[in-house]
Amino acid sequence: MKRFLSTVLLVSLVALAFGQAAPGDINGRGLSFIPDYTFKGSSLTGWKSMGGATWRAENGEIIGTATPGSTGGWLLSDKSFQDVTFNTLFKIIGESEGGILLRAEKTPEGIKGILLSVKDGVPAAAYRVVLDAQGKELKRDMLRPAPGGISRFAVPLATNATASRGGGNAAGAPGGRGAAGAAAGRGGAAGAAAGGRGGPARFNSDYRPNDWNQWEGVLDVNTLRTFINDGRGPTGVSDSTGNYGPIALYINGPGEVRFKDIKYKDYGIYYTPKEKISSHFQMQKISDFYYSWSAAAADFNRDGFTDLVAGQHIFYGPDFTKSREIFWRDAFSPTHDFTEVNCQYAYDFNGDGWPDILVAPAGGNLYINPKGESRRWDKFNVINGGISEVSAFQDIDGDGKPELVYSRGQTVRYAKPDPSDPTKLWIEHTISDAGGNGHGIGVGDINGDGRMDIVNPSGWWEQPATGADKGLWIFHAQAFGRSGHRGSGAGGATMAVYDVNGDGLNDVVTSLSAHGFGLAWYEQKRDASGNISFVTHMIMDDYSTKNTGGVTFAELHGSTFADIDGDGIPDFIVGKRYFSHLESSLDPDTFGPPVLYVFHTVRDPKAPGGARFVPELIHNRSGVGSSVLAADLDKNGTMDIITATSRGTFIFWNKTKGKGKATAKAKHVAASAKK
Repeated sequence: MKRFLSTVLLVSLVALAFGQAAPGDINGRGLSFIPDYTFKGSSLTGWKSMGGATWRAENGEIIGTATPGSTGGWLLSDKSFQDVTFNTLFKIIGESEGGILLRAEKTPEGIKGILLSVKDGVPAAAYRVVLDAQGKELKRDMLRPAPGGISRFAVPLATNATASRGGGNAAGAPGGRGAAGAAAGRGGAAGAAAGGRGGPARFNSDYRPNDWNQWEGVLDVNTLRTFINDGRGPTGVSDSTGNYGPIALYINGPGEVRFKDIKYKDYGIYYTPKEKISSHFQMQKISDFYYSWSAAAADFNRDGFTDLVAGQHIFYGPDFTKSREIFWRDAFSPTHDFTEVNCQYAYDFNGDGWPDILVAPAGGNLYINPKGESRRWDKFNVINGGISEVSAFQDIDGDGKPELVYSRGQTVRYAKPDPSDPTKLWIEHTISDAGGNGHGIGVGDINGDGRMDIVNPSGWWEQPATGADKGLWIFHAQAFGRSGHRGSGAGGATMAVYDVNGDGLNDVVTSLSAHGFGLAWYEQKRDASGNISFVTHMIMDDYSTKNTGGVTFAELHGSTFADIDGDGIPDFIVGKRYFSHLESSLDPDTFGPPVLYVFHTVRDPKAPGGARFVPELIHNRSGVGSSVLAADLDKNGTMDIITATSRGTFIFWNKTKGKGKATAKAKHVAASAKK
C-alpha cells in the first residue's frame, strides 16, 4: 500500500449542471488532497521574510509588496520538504510577478530552488533559480518540460545536454492553449460542447488578471506538474535544482500579490490503512497477482457450478481454488504495466453449448472453449484496431443475443458476430457521426419506447424505430459527465440506466471522470410535450465538498449496477482503480486507498429528486479495475461482487441472504437519517 494522500487536481463544478459555484468563481473549485497545513490566520508565525519585499497577513490572506528597484522578495515557510503537493488561491494585482518557490535549499552561496512564476501577459513557467544569502535573485533558467507520457521519474539529461531545450514548460507549450499569461487549459467556455455535438461540461481555465486564480502542483522525485484553474500549468524536471527545502511565496515588480487558502502536504509520507471489510460481505481472494481489470462468469466446464474468468485464468467453482490458463501471460507490474484485459465477457458465441470468452478492449479477441480439452483456448481476432477503454455487452437489436457496444474514432458503434462464423471479423454498426468517448458507456431504454438506447458522457442516442442497424441514431446532447482534469478525457465507466426514484422514467447513474472525482445521478424530466431533459444530483465530489456519507475517492474507473440488498431496486457499485495511470501522479488521489463501495439506492420523497444514495464500504484494500461484475455465484438469491484489480482477483460473497430492507438497506438508511 502506498501513500494515503491526493495528488494534484483541481475539480470544478458547473453551476447549472451541478448546483455549486458559478463559472469563473474560483472559490468553488475543488481540492484533491487532505492537507497537513492550511493558512487561515492573520499572523506570519511560521514564515520568514527575505529579499526585497514586505509581507503582511490579514483575514486569512498573505499579501506581498515588492521593494522598488529590488529583484523581488520571498516569504519562506518554516517547514521543509523534498516531495510536496500544494494548493493555493492567488491574485496578482497590477504588473507584479507572483510565484511559489519549492525546495528552497540552502547552499554556501545562498539558496537554490524551483520557481513557479505567473505574470499577466507572460505564460506561466517553471524556472531553476539561484539566490544570494539575502534573497537577491542571481540566476534564472527555465526547466526542461516534464515528460508528456505516463512517468513518475524523468531520465536525467546527458552531461553535455543543455539544461533547457528551448523552454517548453510554460503554459501554452505543446498540450496547452498558449494564451498569454494563461494556464494551458482545455476548458474553453464553461459547458462548451465536446466534438461539436454536446459533450461533458467544461470550464474556463484561463488565467484571470487582477482576480483570484487557483494553483495546485506536485513535485515528486524529479518531476514537477502543476495546474492553474483546472487547466494544465507549467511542468518541469528538477535537474540540478534544490533537493530539499521549504515552500516560499514570491513577489516582484509594482503592485501586490495576495495568497489565501494556502495548503500543502508532505508527499513523502506513506500510509497503509487498517483493512476494513463490510459485515455484509465475506471476502475471498482467488488470485494474488495483477493480470486483469475485469472478470466474467459462466459454467465453463459444464459441471453445474458457476466459474469465473479474470484475465487468462479460469477459476472453477464452487470453491474457486483451482484455475487454468486460457492463454499465456506473465503477471503485470502495477507501477509499470497496463493489463491487456480491460473488459471481459462470457457467452456461447458459436452455439455449441460451451461458453466462450470475449476480451475487449483494446481490440476484440474471442477465445473459443475447447469443450473440456486440457489445453489453452484458440484465439480469434474479431474486432480490428483499438476501441474505447470501457465497453458494454448487451442485446441492442432485440434478437436475444448480446452485442459489444463501444466507441472508436470519435464515433459510437456496436458489433455482433458474423452469423456464418463468429470467429471471423464481426459486423460493425456505426450509430453516430461524432460524440465517441474513451470512457463511459451504457445501454438502456431512455425514452420508454421498448428499444435499447446508448448513453455516453456526451449524451444519448435514440434507437430508431426502423431498427438498430438502419443508419445513424438520433442524438440528444446531455452532459453525463465533465471534462477530465489535468487534460484527461471526460466520462467514467459503466453507466447505469434505471428508474432511481420510482417515477416510471429511467434515470442515469454514473461516475463523472474515470481519472478524476465525481459521482452523480441524472434525474429524467419530461415537459408537457414529452421532451426529455435531465437534472443533475451530485452524490460525491472531491475533498472540498460535502459528500454523501462523508465518502470521497477518485479514479472511479470501474462500476456496475445490481440489486445488492434485495429490495428490487438496483444499487450502484463503484470503486477506485489504483495506479490508474501507473505510479505516475498524473491522476488525483493516486495513492489514496483502493476502495470498493456500493451506493444503495434509497427512494425518499424528501430527498432532492425523490432519491438518495447511501454508501457502504465493501473493502478498502483492493479497489476496482475497468469493470466490476455482479453475479449470483452460489445461486442463493443474492448478488455477489467480483473485482479484478492490480491487487489480485476478489470475490465478495453477499451475506444478506435476500432479506433486503430488513438487513443491509434498513441499517444504512437508519444510520444515514441520524446524521
